[in-house]
Amino acid sequence: MKIKVINGRFTVCKAENADEIDLNDEFVFVGKTDDEISLVCRNEKVPKNVIQREDNWRGFRIEGVLDFSLIGILSKISGILAEKNISIFAVSTFNTDYIFVKEKNFEKGVNVLKECGFEVE
Repeated sequence: MKIKVINGRFTVCKAENADEIDLNDEFVFVGKTDDEISLVCRNEKVPKNVIQREDNWRGFRIEGVLDFSLIGILSKISGILAEKNISIFAVSTFNTDYIFVKEKNFEKGVNVLKECGFEVE
């Protein structure tokens, strides 16, 4: 299975509202519930109205379109990284899954995934 590295550094944050979120950027993930608006965006695109933030995450994308009947892909990858004490922030879209790790664990994460047979580009 191929995993593609996404260039750039990302911030995981909680926004006060969606007014300042730049939806035109190439990578923006917004999640809204009854009590929060969560946002993953490039470090340089963080809106001014964030309440909390965690900077300097690096991202991976599972390549290809994942069929909804596929089971355990995200679980397998997160388990591999968890065994090496690498925490993740995961985002799923209609097509695929994205996994973010803190920058300090990025190279270790790449190496661990390669050792487990994943093709990381």
